[in-house]
Amino acid sequence: MSPSVSPRQAGRPSFSTREFRASLAMFATGVTIVTARAASGELIGLTANSFNSVSLEPPLVLWSLARAAGSLPALSTGSHYAINILAADQKELAERFAARREDRWAGVAWIEGAGGAPLLTGAAAVFECFNRSRYEEGDHVIFVGEVERCSHRAGAAPLLFHGGRFYTEHPL
Repeated sequence: MSPSVSPRQAGRPSFSTREFRASLAMFATGVTIVTARAASGELIGLTANSFNSVSLEPPLVLWSLARAAGSLPALSTGSHYAINILAADQKELAERFAARREDRWAGVAWIEGAGGAPLLTGAAAVFECFNRSRYEEGDHVIFVGEVERCSHRAGAAPLLFHGGRFYTEHPL
């Protein structure tokens, strides 16, 4: 009997885009705002929940951005960005930076971090990253950042997202 041979590519999906999104929504995630400063000096910020750790040595994290995003050119070419992990009391910021609006930064408290990336005041944690590498996959670009500095607010409750709604933690 000969060993089975693995196919060289995936089969066609057996589900709709709607079903895929609904299934993905069952995975509870934290909420982040990725921030940077464009070469022009413009502040960049967007809400993302596609964040994960990659490696402890060297310290690497990843996140992804839609190829259609207007901020993609600035984030692809910039040297640094920050990933701000939102606290439960920052729901309004998550909504603000997820929506298309004229001035997302009006009234937002922040300080300057590595490479000029804004660090949001009150975030539960912040990762200041060197823009190490990018991988185009499907309709997104996966960014891998090498963490140069990180900090956290001890005891801060995280902002969570699940099933299209915001939550915060509740110990079991």
